[in-house]
Amino acid sequence: MNRIFQIKMKTQVKFNLIVLLVFLCFFLNDAISQEVYDLSRCIKTGLEQNFALQVVRNQEKIAENNYTPGNAGMLPTFALTNQFAGAINTTHQNLSTGDEMNTSGINDYLGSTEIDLKLNLFKGFQVRNTYQKLGKQSDLGGLTTQMEIENLVAKIVSEYNFYIQQLVQYDNLAYAVSLSRERVRIDEQRYLLGGASKLELLQSLVYLNADSSRLARQNEVLRSSQIRLNQLMSSDDPGKNIVLKDTLIRIEENLAYDELLELTLSNNTSIQIASKKQVISELDYKIIRSHSYPYLTFSTRYGYNYNKWETGNVSNQDLYALNYGLTLGIDIFDGLNRKREIKNARIETENRNIQYKEVEEEVRADLLTIYYAYQNNLHLLRLEEQNLEVARENLEIALERYKLGSLAGLELREVQKSLLDAEERLISVKYQTKLAEISLKQISGKILDYI
Repeated sequence: MNRIFQIKMKTQVKFNLIVLLVFLCFFLNDAISQEVYDLSRCIKTGLEQNFALQVVRNQEKIAENNYTPGNAGMLPTFALTNQFAGAINTTHQNLSTGDEMNTSGINDYLGSTEIDLKLNLFKGFQVRNTYQKLGKQSDLGGLTTQMEIENLVAKIVSEYNFYIQQLVQYDNLAYAVSLSRERVRIDEQRYLLGGASKLELLQSLVYLNADSSRLARQNEVLRSSQIRLNQLMSSDDPGKNIVLKDTLIRIEENLAYDELLELTLSNNTSIQIASKKQVISELDYKIIRSHSYPYLTFSTRYGYNYNKWETGNVSNQDLYALNYGLTLGIDIFDGLNRKREIKNARIETENRNIQYKEVEEEVRADLLTIYYAYQNNLHLLRLEEQNLEVARENLEIALERYKLGSLAGLELREVQKSLLDAEERLISVKYQTKLAEISLKQISGKILDYI
């Protein structure tokens, strides 16, 4: 019976080992055959190919195209019109002399060509303010694109480091599997020599299977992160395997709050957008006020007309004409609508001023909150690094004691779990610290430093 059990145990251990080796070989061979991506390459690829960013850039181009003197009404307008018209008449006339006159099929026609020119000489500063508004809207389109770029870069950097975190976690779990396999080997030898019970060996196999299962699930997490990274880069194949150049999360530990605050107040995109909207609102108010001023327009027309008659003393006529004039006008009363529009525009301007202050206050608060989290995570990082060193030393001691038979299996498992937990906490704190760093760089307008 024991012989059969030994054969089963050896078969189970070998099977687990073969499955793990095949899995690792497949993973490594698949990784080696792929291109290596560093962070800069991931960001540049995303900036070139991301679909959402392409849409925002096209919207920015529309705003740039609208920023023209002609769209503001500064340039004259030309219009060319051509006309041809005719009439076929049939008439019956009773003359005073008693005679009758009948005509039929009389074809009269005319043709004309005209060129019109109109130019606004003055519209109460409306043209100038409209042109300035179009310029600010063009700037706003650029800022919107900049915000989309910053958000995309932040997402790529975050996902890139999340993938590294999961790779490190995968290595830790692989190490846990190797420890569990070593424990199975020890328990199997002790069982064969009569120094351990069958229960201990079975428990070791349960732990090995549990660790192997967790390692397999971790591969699924890695794959999901890889797909998200491909999606952010708008890869043609979202399932494409990529290999990252970095294997560790690198953290900048020298970010100073005063410097970040100064950069944030001058470079933060949300504040700049709120400022542009504030200026646009003021220009809208000026444009509406401009309607109360008089307006002066210049117009001229040059035309040629040709008339052809089949009856009468004149058979045809050519006419060349040049018309010109100035129009001066002012709206005297429009049902008090202008007054209503001015009041609403003034209220909208006040709202934009309030929103600007709100955005600035929110950005300040976010900066302070994120910086405190950044500092706290740096402190936790030091503690977790120390805990990991202690956990590793405890495991070394526990393994030696377990080999000598002076430590129970449950106690060894607890020490092993403590090491795995310490490794997981450390990489988690590193990732959370990196996220705080990314947020600080984004809010201060330095996110593009990652390229």
